[in-house]
Amino acid sequence: MRKGVLFDLDGVLIDSEGLYTVFWEQTEAIYPTGIDNFAHYIKGCNLDRILAFFPENVRADIVDRIHRFDKDLVYPIFAGAETLLRELGRLNIPVALVTSSDPEKMDRLFSLYPSFRSYFRAIINGSMVSRSKPDPEGYLLGAKEIGLSADDCVVVEDSLQGLRAGKAAGAKVIGIATTLSRKEIEADADIVFDSISDVTTEILRNI
Repeated sequence: MRKGVLFDLDGVLIDSEGLYTVFWEQTEAIYPTGIDNFAHYIKGCNLDRILAFFPENVRADIVDRIHRFDKDLVYPIFAGAETLLRELGRLNIPVALVTSSDPEKMDRLFSLYPSFRSYFRAIINGSMVSRSKPDPEGYLLGAKEIGLSADDCVVVEDSLQGLRAGKAAGAKVIGIATTLSRKEIEADADIVFDSISDVTTEILRNI
C-alpha cells in the first residue's frame, strides 16, 4: 500500500493548461523558437527551463507577459479535486503539491482560494528545484518533505514531463487525461483516468 500522494497542479487540480497553451502559442508566434508544437512540448517544465528556449534579450519581456497573464486568471479548481484532498486529509494520508509554477503564481492561487494551501503538508514550487521535470528532483523533494521516500508515494500528473519525472523518482504514477489524450500518456503512466473526479482514495492507497 502506498503511503503518500504527490500532486501536480495545472491540468490535475486546476483547469488552467488550456489557457497556458494559448499563452505560449501566442508568445512563440512573437518570438519563434523553431520547435514544432512548442506549447505542448514544454508542458510540465518550469519557467526557467521554458525561458532557455528563447534568446536572452527577450526573456524579461516574456516574464513580464506571463506575470500580467497570471494576474488576471481565476484558476478554476477541477470538480472532485477538493473532495479528494479533504478525504486524504481525513485519512491522515500525507499529501504534497509539486508544481513547476513560480511563487508569484502560487501566491495568486492562494489569495483566490485561501483554504487550498491547508490540504498539503508540503508545497514544492518551480523556484525550489534546480532541475525541471522530467528530472525527478521535485518529486523526490516533495516525498522527503512529507517524510517518505518517493517509492512509497503515488504521483498524479497530466503532462509527459511530469509523468516521466514521477517514474524517474520511483513512484507509481496516475495519468490524468485532461491536457493530453489517454493514448498520448498511457505509456508513461501505471493507470490513466479522464479526470481527477475519477480518482478515489481507495485507488490511491492500493495502486
